[in-house]
Amino acid sequence: MKLSADLIALQKRIAYRFEQGELLTEAVTHSSMSSPSRGDNQRLEFLGDRVLGLVMAEALLGADVKASEGQLAPRYNALVRKETCADVAREIGLGDVLRLGRSEMKSGGRRKLALLGDGMEALIAAVYLDGGFEAAQALILRLWGERINSVEEDARDPKTSLQEWAQSRGLTPPAYIETARSGPDHAPMFTIEARLDNGETETAMAGSKRLAEQAAAKALLARMTAHD
Repeated sequence: MKLSADLIALQKRIAYRFEQGELLTEAVTHSSMSSPSRGDNQRLEFLGDRVLGLVMAEALLGADVKASEGQLAPRYNALVRKETCADVAREIGLGDVLRLGRSEMKSGGRRKLALLGDGMEALIAAVYLDGGFEAAQALILRLWGERINSVEEDARDPKTSLQEWAQSRGLTPPAYIETARSGPDHAPMFTIEARLDNGETETAMAGSKRLAEQAAAKALLARMTAHD
C-alpha cells in the first residue's frame, strides 16, 4: 500500500518503516473517520495498550532489580498512563497525521489528550503486528527514552498520595470541585479546587479536569506535608 507523504514522514520520525502500510493508516484513523470500507484504530488501541504494558513492566524490572512490587506499580502507571502516551505522541507529531472526521477537526481533535494517547497505543500495536514484539519493544524504548530511568521512585498519582495522607490522619478523602471553565470549546481550561474536610484547599488550572485535579492535589499535599 502506498503511503501519503505525511505518513512517510512519520515513519522517519519514529525510525520504523512499515511493510504493511495499511496498518499504519489504520492506526492513525479515528472512529470519526471510519466507514464500512475504512477501519478505525480502536482495536489497535486495545492491543497496543497491552504491548506497552508488557514492555514497560519488563523494562522497569531490569532498571531496578531490587524494587518491590509496591515501588514498581506506581512507576509503571506513570509510564503507561494516557497523559504519558499523549506526551510521546506530541513529540513525534502524531496529531498532525491523525485522520479525523469533521466534528473532531472542528473541536481541536489533533490536540486532545485522549485522541493522542489512543493514537500512540494504536501505533504501537501497528508496529507489533507489522514487525513483531522486538520491533514494538525497540520503538517503545526509543520513544519513551529517559522517562523509564528518570521516573520518580515514588511515582504515585498525586490524588492517590493526597488521599492516603488524609486517611492516615482520620480525614475523609479529598473533594475536587470545578470552580471555573474558560477558553474555547476545542481548548477549554478547567480550574479545580482540591479540598480537605479540615478546611485546607489548593486550586490549579489545566487543559483537562484530570490534570487540573492532579495539579491541585499535588499542591495541596506539598503544603500539608511541609507542615508535618
